[in-house]
Amino acid sequence: MGSITLENVRKSFGSADIIQGASLEIEDGSFVVFVGPSGCGKTTLLRLIAGLEDVTSGQIRIDGADVTDVPPAKRGLSMVFQSYALYPHMSVRGNIAFGLKMAGMPKGEIDRKVEGAASILNLTPYLERKPRDLSGGQRQRVAIGRAIVREPKAFLFDEPLSNLDAALRVQMRQEVTRLQKQLATTAVYVTHDQVEAMTMADRIVVLNAGRIEQYGSPLELYEHPANLFVAGFIGSPKMNLIGREVAGQFGAATIGVRPEHITVARDGEGWEGTVGVAEHLGSDTFIYVDVPQVGTLTARTVGELGIRVGERVRLRPDQRRIHRFDTEGRALAA
Repeated sequence: MGSITLENVRKSFGSADIIQGASLEIEDGSFVVFVGPSGCGKTTLLRLIAGLEDVTSGQIRIDGADVTDVPPAKRGLSMVFQSYALYPHMSVRGNIAFGLKMAGMPKGEIDRKVEGAASILNLTPYLERKPRDLSGGQRQRVAIGRAIVREPKAFLFDEPLSNLDAALRVQMRQEVTRLQKQLATTAVYVTHDQVEAMTMADRIVVLNAGRIEQYGSPLELYEHPANLFVAGFIGSPKMNLIGREVAGQFGAATIGVRPEHITVARDGEGWEGTVGVAEHLGSDTFIYVDVPQVGTLTARTVGELGIRVGERVRLRPDQRRIHRFDTEGRALAA
């Protein structure tokens, strides 16, 4: 079991409120991602769950038991940090086994757990190597292996892939997702990368300035953002947000249209503008169009589009996919 409940959790450093009343229900076996811009409080919230920071007020429960004042070592959680934090003089086997040895576990049981974790993580051929002889991805797998052998109630990941190059990050996020499903252990994962959040999570927590803006499935956040912040943060490229001068025609203070929900044409109806930038990526083309009284809008089309910089085009939004927001930035009912 590994359900985690937060009830109105607050964290302040002096007069600065870092976490402002966070309430969450994280189900046993789920993969939940905390995402948001730098300084939003996502790592602090993770550290509060881990017990590495004291809660100013509120309550944290794991499997129904109040752990708000329980030391980190007794919460039954394992944390994987951004830094691998491996002992350079120890082998892979020694690094994975270290925590178990410190806990006084019998050698036979340690060997069984280490070899089991190594098999799951494809590290068996590397058990006698030192960290210096491993790639970045292999080192991160060792750090994850060290967490697995403890058989925790939940894994806590603090931006574990941020030190890897782009291609390896894609590979590792697939491996971490597959591993979590295989183990069926609750995972709470912190990242600033909303693409990571969308591709890995069962549910996403979007944080902004210490507040939870929305908590839901990736598709729920994509299709029904609760407010302007979530609308502008989730999605790549970002949603186009258009102000009152145009939005008023749609009965809103602001409207939002995702780039993939805009049709680009050389004539006909729609917002007229001039192509400022065209990014031809093969599978997709991104067109950035300067529209008078609206601003620069981004349109995404499939495949190669024969439109070049300087051309005049028309942009037609899919009327069914327009998002409307009120003067407070809250989503209006469709």
